[in-house]
Amino acid sequence: MVRGMETRQHSGVLYTCPMHPAVRQAVPGACPQCGMALESVMPAPASVVVPELVDFTLRFWWTLPLSLGVLVLAMSAHGSEAWSAGARSWLEGVLATPVVVWGGAPFFVRWWHSLRQRRLNMWTLIGTGVGAAYGYSLAALGWPTAFPMALREQGHVGVYFEAAALIVSLTLLGQVLEGRARANTSAALRALLDLAPKVARRVRGEGQEEDVPLAHVQVGDQLRVRPGEKIPVDGVVLAGHSSVDESMLTGEAMPVEKQAGDDVVGATLNGTGALLMRADKVGAATVLAQIVELVARAQRTRAPMQRMADRVSAWFVPAVLVSALLTWVAWGLYGPEPAWTYAAVNAVAVLIIACPCALGLATPMSIMVASGRAAQAGVLFRDAEAIERLGAIDTLIIDKTGTVTEGRPRFLEVQALGELPVNEVLRLAASLELGSEHALATAVVAGARARALTLSPTVNFQSVTGLGVRGEVDGQRLVLGSEALLQQAGAQMQSTPSTVDRLRAEGATVMFLASHGQAVGWVAVSDPIKEGAVSALQQLRAAGIRILMATGDSQLTAAAVARQVGITEFVSDCQPADKAAWVARLRREGAHVAMAGDGINDAPALAAAEVGIAMGTGTDIAMSSAQVTLVKGDLRGLVRARTISRAAVVNMRQNLGFAFLYNALGVPLAAGVLYPVLGLLLSPMVAAVAMSLSSVSVIVNALRLRYAVVTD
Repeated sequence: MVRGMETRQHSGVLYTCPMHPAVRQAVPGACPQCGMALESVMPAPASVVVPELVDFTLRFWWTLPLSLGVLVLAMSAHGSEAWSAGARSWLEGVLATPVVVWGGAPFFVRWWHSLRQRRLNMWTLIGTGVGAAYGYSLAALGWPTAFPMALREQGHVGVYFEAAALIVSLTLLGQVLEGRARANTSAALRALLDLAPKVARRVRGEGQEEDVPLAHVQVGDQLRVRPGEKIPVDGVVLAGHSSVDESMLTGEAMPVEKQAGDDVVGATLNGTGALLMRADKVGAATVLAQIVELVARAQRTRAPMQRMADRVSAWFVPAVLVSALLTWVAWGLYGPEPAWTYAAVNAVAVLIIACPCALGLATPMSIMVASGRAAQAGVLFRDAEAIERLGAIDTLIIDKTGTVTEGRPRFLEVQALGELPVNEVLRLAASLELGSEHALATAVVAGARARALTLSPTVNFQSVTGLGVRGEVDGQRLVLGSEALLQQAGAQMQSTPSTVDRLRAEGATVMFLASHGQAVGWVAVSDPIKEGAVSALQQLRAAGIRILMATGDSQLTAAAVARQVGITEFVSDCQPADKAAWVARLRREGAHVAMAGDGINDAPALAAAEVGIAMGTGTDIAMSSAQVTLVKGDLRGLVRARTISRAAVVNMRQNLGFAFLYNALGVPLAAGVLYPVLGLLLSPMVAAVAMSLSSVSVIVNALRLRYAVVTD
């Protein structure tokens, strides 16, 4: 215990089992209850390696050539002049031994733990199957005369080293892929944590300032945030005035004006002004840390299929072991001479034919083929859970910006309010906006250049936080922004045109242009609905899916976008925790919820949903937190993903049916139930062939998914 605590303090990482959260330990390894690899509770530092992943990767690559060599030897012709049956068997044994003994050592440890703790699981099957095939082959190689004549060919008994070696290699490969997936998850969470600045500028009572590590900031400290810096922690503004980019939280591009008394959130980006703030929440209490915790907690969950596999193993494994034992006893007591030799051979045949090769391939093969087919259709599934769950969802929550809309404002319209020509209004507005890096400014400039207008330089440019911009263009004093900015500048405007009200009701942003104190026109920009979004949502509704929208944008804009795409249920002004809470509430009510989004602010909800769906055009954090990525950021990809998911689930069920059918028929045959009636005895060789056929049937059936029809 002391040693474990020292390791935890040294690495700062605590590990738990996704299936058994009560299991907590300071070092990585396997769960003592189910054998599953433990995962870190919170993301480990980038410098901390995952020893199990490194170990399994090394074992896999060193043993793979040996396993392939054993397979080639086993498939070679028995009558070969170059190789006698005995020499070939000995060489197979030499190549297979390091694979089984060294490569499979971790599996035998888990197998032993499952037996010692009386918690039978898939490792019990794998360890028993590999041990039976390898042990029988060693006995056949070393003591062939102990076997019945019927099992000997030219004095040699058939061996099954290839079965033992390949099972080990395939299992190692599966563990490596799973380990890499877990490492990618930790990398995504570390990327979230890296959003916070590393240092903060603390202000002392004497007016002196110093840069301190973020971990040294305490509640009540006064901090200086200079233009362009990130807010270090959560707190409140004491003095100063600036605009803060809170897209990390809201997903919206519009900066938020901050002044004395306003709350600020750590990791958001300060604009052009300087702020003096008081730290109110630090460390794990900050909004960013809570987002990381929400994502980590949701990602530690696992698919019901994995829990089902353990439940199946709870009766399947004992049933196989009991069958082998009964076979051995029955043949030993009542079989023909040499009775106990027949008993051993038939018991081994039972264990070999029950080896879970087909059962192990049933789901992975379907997942592999379905994932490849989905990739061709522009859909990336992260894991089996996503493929299993997506087809069963009945509720879909979607973000607005970047999911339903493109997330990039575009120039929409320009109008003159006086004698100034329309193009001149746009030219002056775009010239003034050249000095701004705001997304709305970029849209106005792009609109002017699309009309081939010649822009002029701006002098005395000034950005008025949250309101607009000022400056001089070609000798004219210009103001561009909201009505409030025009009033502040003393510009005259009779009334708001009805066209402006209509555009705003449709979700557009309208900015007024004033020259020398008189309103001369306005320009409008809009974030358009994505192509195909309306039709995709219609198809999903037709499939019986309830669709809701959650956005950090205002009520007016949210209502306008919802109306355009036919959504009747939506919430506005959502924070990340609000979206995740909405997902959790719907799940508690019994809904099967998927969440689609593209921003960092969507990460907790994406992870909390049964299936998180990220736009490939969005942030890396969103894609890392989601189980499904739509590469083109097109909601029509979600329709295709759902089609593939439903086909894959049907295919997996068929494969599991094949696997259990082979075992249901093969185990009794291997036990010799037909021997008293037909004199039919299933040798271990035939058992191995039957085991191979079960795997082939699973593979062939899974390959049918390559032709799954996906349409928009």
